[in-house]
Amino acid sequence: MATDTTVPGSVYTLHVSIIEPRLKHPTIFRYFDELAPGDAFRILNDHDPKPLYYQLIAERGNVFAWTYLEQGPDNWLVEIRKLATADGPTVGEIAAKDLRKAEVFRKYGIDFCCGGRKSLKQTCAEKGLDLAAVEAELEASAGSAAPAENYDGWDLGFLADYIYNKHHRYYYDEAPAIGDLLEKVAGHHGHALPELLDLRAAWTILSNELQTHFAKEEKVVFPFIKALVQARDSGDHEALRRQFSLREPLQMMEADHEAAGELLAGMRSCTFGYRRPEGACNSVNLLYTKLEGLEADLHRHIHLENNILFPKALQLEKELRG
Repeated sequence: MATDTTVPGSVYTLHVSIIEPRLKHPTIFRYFDELAPGDAFRILNDHDPKPLYYQLIAERGNVFAWTYLEQGPDNWLVEIRKLATADGPTVGEIAAKDLRKAEVFRKYGIDFCCGGRKSLKQTCAEKGLDLAAVEAELEASAGSAAPAENYDGWDLGFLADYIYNKHHRYYYDEAPAIGDLLEKVAGHHGHALPELLDLRAAWTILSNELQTHFAKEEKVVFPFIKALVQARDSGDHEALRRQFSLREPLQMMEADHEAAGELLAGMRSCTFGYRRPEGACNSVNLLYTKLEGLEADLHRHIHLENNILFPKALQLEKELRG
């Protein structure tokens, strides 16, 4: 479990060396994301955390100051300060306000779920995209005939139920058919299309991880969020104060999302963007269609959790705990 201590100036120090390894980076990223512009926290580690600097640059951009306060040999203390920025909302925030705009991001290969915490300006600069052209398409998408659901305004308990009914059940319905198709086509065509063997291996890992991940959400995370809503509505906060914090389970969920996103990207890469092989049989074509549909659904699913449900649940918990 993470330990933090208050230091002079109301700056928190996070003791990284005692955090479970797979939770180290998600925990640090969570602390960073919750900073207001201009605020800081500190990390204390038993070795130089410089790799984290590069990961923050890659995933959040040049929006922070990194200052060494101690540099070994036993203790490394770094202050991380979020810079005030005028770059505008993040791509995740843009998609959260109007999910129709996510289709524009998808067209340009912009990650709006796991990597959705960078500004549009910065994302376009990193990907070599014409910012004005992307902004024009985003503006045009807002005038499309089909209005987007206002997920950002939904009650959190209702949103959790929606995610289960819409996205978890979609996966439960589609996964068996995808698995069967993969076994069939990999067995029949794997010698000529070795990418099918790589695809099957990645799917096996992804499907096992998603099954476990969804069970955690359905048994722990979603009920906890509904309990927060009930505590808010009833005004009874006592039971909540005796429970564990939602922060660590959500860190684990977001770490799972990162892993799923990497597997999805690997599956798309090994199939050359789900390009149909020349002369592909109907089973291969159907498999690729189903996998593209699953990928789009998971991206939307992760976006709803990472950019709307989880941040709002953490904010509600913070308000209720006082």
